[in-house]
Amino acid sequence: MTVQRNFMSVSFAALSQNEAFTRVAVASFISHLDITMDELEEMKTVISEAVTNAIIHGYDENPEGVVHISVRIDEGTVEVVVEDNGKGIEDVEQAMQPLFTTKPELERSGMGFTIMENFMDSLEVATAVGKGTTVRLTKRLSFAKALQN
Repeated sequence: MTVQRNFMSVSFAALSQNEAFTRVAVASFISHLDITMDELEEMKTVISEAVTNAIIHGYDENPEGVVHISVRIDEGTVEVVVEDNGKGIEDVEQAMQPLFTTKPELERSGMGFTIMENFMDSLEVATAVGKGTTVRLTKRLSFAKALQN
């Protein structure tokens, strides 16, 4: 099976209802791959977590904020980048701890980064207070792993 290189990007207002749009957009973009249903659901969940973090934590749900998402497919690896120009993360190490949340009043579970780490092969977070956050996620799909063996 030949895997093409491909990419897409989209920007949208930091509104909670746009999280569902991004799940569908990314799922549609990668669905042509020989991806398992589990992998597809994991990707959708990860997109939801990263986008929700940008909207809720990066912009405090300010619709003036803009979230950028890009997806790149390269030889069976999917890379997702979610970026915001919001307030940034003061302590990334603390933010990545399971159950930590800065928004307990919103009944946030504090599991977003933990879910991202568990479903993806790699997770990188670059942030600057007052400037925003970039979350880079990569996953090598099972069919590509099988081709290597």
